[in-house]
Amino acid sequence: MPGGRVAAREVTEHLGAVAVAAMDADGRLMMIYQYRHPVGRRLWELPAGLLDAAGEDPLAAAQRELTEETGLTATDWSVLVDVAPSPGFSDESVRVYLARDVTEVGRPSTDLDDEEADLQTRWVSLPVAVRMVLDGKIVNGVTAAAVLAAHALAGGAGRAVDAPWPDRPTRFAERRAAGS
Repeated sequence: MPGGRVAAREVTEHLGAVAVAAMDADGRLMMIYQYRHPVGRRLWELPAGLLDAAGEDPLAAAQRELTEETGLTATDWSVLVDVAPSPGFSDESVRVYLARDVTEVGRPSTDLDDEEADLQTRWVSLPVAVRMVLDGKIVNGVTAAAVLAAHALAGGAGRAVDAPWPDRPTRFAERRAAGS
């Protein structure tokens, strides 16, 4: 601990995750509406997913999740924001990408289950999304941070897709890959 003290802490290790703020030429964000069991209701969120494999390329994961959940692909990518949702007890960190120049390619025809089976997608204008955050209609912390970051960016570019991500979790994925 700062000051040299030793303290016991319980930490939930996480694989890390990515999310995508996909924005069309009209300044609308692609949002998904899906059921989240821990809160017992559907939430407005950005397309997102776990970094399932040790060393998985986060940009490739973001591109995959965007297509799987929304049927979109994009040609212009940048880092919008990195978020550590609960650093008091978890090493979870989420890298949020800003995706522009989006094209509809259709969702994969693979069998989807659980939350992804009946998620709904909707284009939401950025001003409306900001209002949804401020009105408490968007409560997912990563999504709220990303919506407000996109608003603050005001059409500008984010960071390079290979920008350093010092808080990316690695311990859990590495241990899982080693079979322990």
